[in-house]
Amino acid sequence: MVGPGTTLRVIPQTVLNQAQVTVIVEDSAAIDYEQFHFLTFKLLAVEIDTPERFSATADIIIHLLDTNDNIPKFSSDYYVAGIPENSPGGSKVITVTATDPDSGLWGEVKYSIYGSGADLFLIHSTSGIIYTQPWASLDAEAKSKYSFYVKAEDAEGKYSRAEVFVSVQDLNDHPPEFNQDFLEKTMVIGAPVKIEAVDDDAEEPNNVIEYSIMRADPDDVFDINADTGEIKLKPYIKSLDIVQNITKQRDCTWSLVVQARDRGSPSFSTTTVVKIDITEATQLKGPMAAFLMQSRENPIKVLGMIAGVISVIVVVTIVISTAIFMRNQKSNRIMPARRIIRKRQRDHKLLAFRLPFHRPDNPANKFLVRDPEKELENINHNNNINMSRPPPPPPLCGAAMSLPPQYHPRPSQGHCSAHRATRKSVRTKETNINSALVSELKMRLEQKKMQMQNTDI
Repeated sequence: MVGPGTTLRVIPQTVLNQAQVTVIVEDSAAIDYEQFHFLTFKLLAVEIDTPERFSATADIIIHLLDTNDNIPKFSSDYYVAGIPENSPGGSKVITVTATDPDSGLWGEVKYSIYGSGADLFLIHSTSGIIYTQPWASLDAEAKSKYSFYVKAEDAEGKYSRAEVFVSVQDLNDHPPEFNQDFLEKTMVIGAPVKIEAVDDDAEEPNNVIEYSIMRADPDDVFDINADTGEIKLKPYIKSLDIVQNITKQRDCTWSLVVQARDRGSPSFSTTTVVKIDITEATQLKGPMAAFLMQSRENPIKVLGMIAGVISVIVVVTIVISTAIFMRNQKSNRIMPARRIIRKRQRDHKLLAFRLPFHRPDNPANKFLVRDPEKELENINHNNNINMSRPPPPPPLCGAAMSLPPQYHPRPSQGHCSAHRATRKSVRTKETNINSALVSELKMRLEQKKMQMQNTDI
């Protein structure tokens, strides 16, 4: 083969006398209809076993047939466009272009758009021009950025896509506005007051506001910051006496006409009347005093702060109480909210003394003769203890009773043993009575102690 290089190849390459040969494609990538519509080459036949080596050639022309082997391709992977806000429906946004090198129907491209931001736009299917919908109204203050995809597709459905970004250009279509047409402010000497206007435009410089004092009487009392809107007294006014010397009014109030103007083109402006009441500085210092002075004309702000503080205290109290309750509930006991510190009482031991002498409360009782047996019986009844009455001691002999004090006869052995037994039984019964009294006193002390604890709780 002469001409096409390695693109084509002849088989078989060696024949005897006469034979048919076949031309096959060696490199299919080199055969492209979009590059060459036909191929031209020469077929050369040469004798190999003769000394003359005669040869012959034949011209061969191959016409290529196109196939849909290409997809549409955009000129860029993404497109950026801008359109002024408030543009009428059907306004042109941008033109996108995609090409398909295939021939015939395979080379025709149709456009379409899709995506979340494509609702307000449409595209011409053959030209690729993107328009706004006839009913669409673009507002930069509502939404200033849109993005969607555009697709280019051929007859067999092969396609490619690109992304389109559309920004809505802001126009100066909103003037600055004050919250009220008439504002009241309280100014403390040495501290400024601030007024503020709002411009609803989306971008600078359309929403940048400049402040100025249009009218004041007298006009050399106040200054205003053109960028922030802060109004303050002239530097030479440092006391209320100077203010009273400037004006004939006793209430020290001024009415100013303040203008707010934006920097857009064309520029818009608005005015408001500001009534300023000038007062002396208070003795309060610190951030709380500054907050109260700034909120003097807005009491709702102060009430909101107080309500917020009270709400925080209530919430903290509820959380702490809940935590304490849960902790005590887990330990199966409920404790008081405050710790009660009690002074520990010392245990006093009750000592019973038998006094040999007893002074009666009533002087007449000293002439009464006490019967110890009745007292024992009375004590036993008070303590609810049934004890048997002790037997009386045996009587003494008449001779012993009639003997003088100096003479003490020795009693007989039987008499002494009986007397000792009687004394021993009386002492035992008295000891039992004392033990009963001590037990009752302890019980009463314990009851009183429990009552005091319950009262403290």
